[in-house]
Amino acid sequence: MIDLVRETPIGQAIRLISRNRLLQYPEERADFELPPQYVAILKESEKSSDQNRSRSSGGIITHSAGGDNLSDGTRSTVCTAPYSNDRMRAEQELDLQRTKSIPIDPQRTTDGIILVDWYTTDDPANPQNWSRFKKYFVIFVLCFYTWTVYCAGPIYATAEEGIQDHFGVSAVASTLGLSLYVLAYGIGDLVFAPLTEIPVVGRNPVYFLTFIIFWALSFPEAVVDSFGGLLALRFWLGFFGSPALANGGATVGDMFSLIYIPFGLSWWVFSAWAGPAFGPLLGGFAAQAKGWRWPLWEIVWMASPALIFLLALMPETSPSNILLRRAKRLRKLTGDSRLQSQSEIDQRHMKASDIIFSALIRPMEIMMKDPAIFFVNVYTGYFYGVFYTFFEVFPLVFPVFYGFNLGQTGLTFLSCFIGVIIGLAGYFAYLHFYMVPDNIKNGLREQEHRLVPAIIGSFLLPIGLFIFAWTSNPSIHWVVPLIGVGIFVIGHFWVMQSLFIYLPFSYPQYTASLFAGNSIWRSGVAGGSVVFARPLFINLGVDKGVTVLAGLSVMGIFGTIAIYVFGKKLRARSKFALS
Repeated sequence: MIDLVRETPIGQAIRLISRNRLLQYPEERADFELPPQYVAILKESEKSSDQNRSRSSGGIITHSAGGDNLSDGTRSTVCTAPYSNDRMRAEQELDLQRTKSIPIDPQRTTDGIILVDWYTTDDPANPQNWSRFKKYFVIFVLCFYTWTVYCAGPIYATAEEGIQDHFGVSAVASTLGLSLYVLAYGIGDLVFAPLTEIPVVGRNPVYFLTFIIFWALSFPEAVVDSFGGLLALRFWLGFFGSPALANGGATVGDMFSLIYIPFGLSWWVFSAWAGPAFGPLLGGFAAQAKGWRWPLWEIVWMASPALIFLLALMPETSPSNILLRRAKRLRKLTGDSRLQSQSEIDQRHMKASDIIFSALIRPMEIMMKDPAIFFVNVYTGYFYGVFYTFFEVFPLVFPVFYGFNLGQTGLTFLSCFIGVIIGLAGYFAYLHFYMVPDNIKNGLREQEHRLVPAIIGSFLLPIGLFIFAWTSNPSIHWVVPLIGVGIFVIGHFWVMQSLFIYLPFSYPQYTASLFAGNSIWRSGVAGGSVVFARPLFINLGVDKGVTVLAGLSVMGIFGTIAIYVFGKKLRARSKFALS
């Protein structure tokens, strides 16, 4: 527990205030002994270093202290390697080695730098060595944070009627509060996702600094007396809440090995679905009883404990950042400047122009030049937008056709929660009984092999929408259209999970750029969907309006099957993909 608290923002603040006298790292304690493998390499003669400098700079010389020490590669770089069979085999080997404590020999580059790594195969500082309880506790904190940000978006929809009356704006104009919040998700991704890949920054500062601003802005949002001011605050809330969306997957990847990453990712995605499902429920009854400002105050109440959790219980998980700080402590202890982490060396070669290009230009370049990426972005953006139309169509169905009040209409969104629970259970069964055993036995097959759940899900998307469209009728029980919503959500979950696993496996060098590009595309489409949804359903009717959306989603079936069948050929022709 001390190790967890020490790595949290509050733990780091305590260390700073006490000048590192409290919550000390092992290297700072008086009884710390430098691992023998580091003592040995530091004592090597200067003559050996001079000989190495004469070779080509940048290479790595493996130093071995003898015995049973490990010296066959840098353990800290395994989690950053491409998603491949080589990485999977390396992780399986490390999993076996973690069952016993084997010293890991440091490596020395040809220019004399000694690369600081994990001390042993079971080094407790390595997030992949954390106990199952600690990993899932961190996942819980991440999910609570993500749930809060996603809940704060749709909860606004329950206040729209009151906002129209208070500010004298149209129904369409009132939807801008949700639309701008969702759009800001994607814009924030472009800014904050690259920051966490800078080793000296890590994951945590981006999380807690932005969420402090989110929390602070949630107070004026609840009391603002200007419609323009309300919209501005909604945009900045979405912007500063976006790291939950932008960086959550990276945090999960820090802690789990390759074949088990989908389990952690699924819980994180589940929390992102649970937020929109509970937002209208919490806000509906509050707005009905206390007025339109009450749901906005609920954002304050949700954000406050989430911020406490982030500050007090969320440890740093980035291996690059953890090893960078370890290298600094070792240099201070030994006075030897040759002790450096690989991430420090990589950081020195980072250029701001490269980071900006990767975040802003490359996503669009890949999308325009690669048909598979173009389809994935268009398809995921489309059904993400369809999902956000629910916050406008439900108030046109259940109060009008079934006489539901605002709170009861909020309850209908639990159909999304039930759908995602079923989707999660089905996906876990697929991973546990088929995908993981198959990967262990046969290695990683072609990337398209992972698209099977997406193909099934692509059929469920239009089926669910058609059911909702043609059963939203006073003569049919209200539970029937909600069954359609649940089926849609199951399909949505399976398609998203499969495609988002397919991307990093197929395009490992450009994963960050692809997710950033996909995020801004999805957020832009969803933000626009919120605005056009009400006019669409009012002018065409709910049945015909949703039928149009369902009919368009049928094309996704053909696209998903096409990637499954022709994906290998497309990757072979692409200059971005791993063939």
